[in-house]
Amino acid sequence: MSEATAAGAVEVLIARLPHAADLPLPSPATAGSAGYDLASAEEGELAPFERRLFRTGFSIAVPEGYECQLRPRSGLALRHGVTLPNTPATIDSDYRGELMVALVNLGSEAFRVTRGMRIAQMIIARVERVAFHPVEALPSTARGTGGFGSSGT
Repeated sequence: MSEATAAGAVEVLIARLPHAADLPLPSPATAGSAGYDLASAEEGELAPFERRLFRTGFSIAVPEGYECQLRPRSGLALRHGVTLPNTPATIDSDYRGELMVALVNLGSEAFRVTRGMRIAQMIIARVERVAFHPVEALPSTARGTGGFGSSGT
């Protein structure tokens, strides 16, 4: 077994597209990082409140029963207001196209994305299948229908 497929690791096939020949494979920033950093395969500028897709140069084959979640990088969100408008974004197990990251600039200044800049992180997560069973009424609970703000401040 290679180092890349450590014992117990979920194997995800990844294809490097021609425009990503010089980019690193997604990888965790530290040994304890949950997410695998994704770099941008292109450059571009995001004006304040602008949304745009950025290519990563990679396609993946997520195993059936799993999904790939794309999430913001906390440093970009905190320092620049750059985040994902649909976080977490879901990449389904049957999608084989290029990974694209939708970014939005919630900051007050333009933000420049450079080629190779880490713009998002990805996590592979198990997806449980459910079977919905229609009923006339749901079992009661102490909380009942109490929603937003109902459990206190």
